[in-house]
Amino acid sequence: MATFKTRLSQISKTNGKVILANDYDLSVKNLESKTIQNIKQLHPYLCGIKLNFHLLLPLSGKEILKINKTAHRYGLQTIADIKLNDIGNTNRVTAEHLWNLGFDAVIANPIMGLDSLKNLVKSAHKNGKGVITLCHMSAPEAKLSYDMEIKMGKKQQLYQLFLNWALTAKVDGIVVGATFPKIIQYCSKKAGKNLSIFSPGVGTQGGSASEVISSGTNYLIVGRTILNAKNQVDIAKELQLQSFGK
Repeated sequence: MATFKTRLSQISKTNGKVILANDYDLSVKNLESKTIQNIKQLHPYLCGIKLNFHLLLPLSGKEILKINKTAHRYGLQTIADIKLNDIGNTNRVTAEHLWNLGFDAVIANPIMGLDSLKNLVKSAHKNGKGVITLCHMSAPEAKLSYDMEIKMGKKQQLYQLFLNWALTAKVDGIVVGATFPKIIQYCSKKAGKNLSIFSPGVGTQGGSASEVISSGTNYLIVGRTILNAKNQVDIAKELQLQSFGK
């Protein structure tokens, strides 16, 4: 059984390293058809799509399954971005629901604790699915929490602990915001090839695609920069080239 990490890596070799975040505002209607249209139009320039509560709450299970099946038909991987963080049994049941809806991976919050995270990863990998954990987010106020100094055996910042847990639990990747390239460099140097780095925050939030790729990011998570563009294809193409380091 091919792993999520392997499947994503394979498609990224030809399509680039851009994951489209389908995060639509409440004012947007026809969410299912718009998302499927995005997949059909932009799939040559994407390796995956990410769905969070913007779509998971208003859409039915049948609609979400159709979106994921459409993405798979075009070779894309799909990620459920719910920042999963609960007791072990709830994590397991939630993940099983997501796998049944056709998702390939889930984004989780490591604050759940190392043992719970290990169990989530073990369960996901048995099903050929992936787990991506938060390390440092893209919003400016992320400094207030992820840069927080803590003491667990030694003094360190919270994102450093989360990085260590990600490595120990053998997750498939970590989220580090594109607005913090120095932290991307730190994580990339420490993780090496053991973890993929997923970076949201390119464009609208101020992150530079070329800068974060050169800093060690493996995948760009891009939403509004593409969704709000007059010519989505042109922007997706440009980001695809930058993801290849061009």
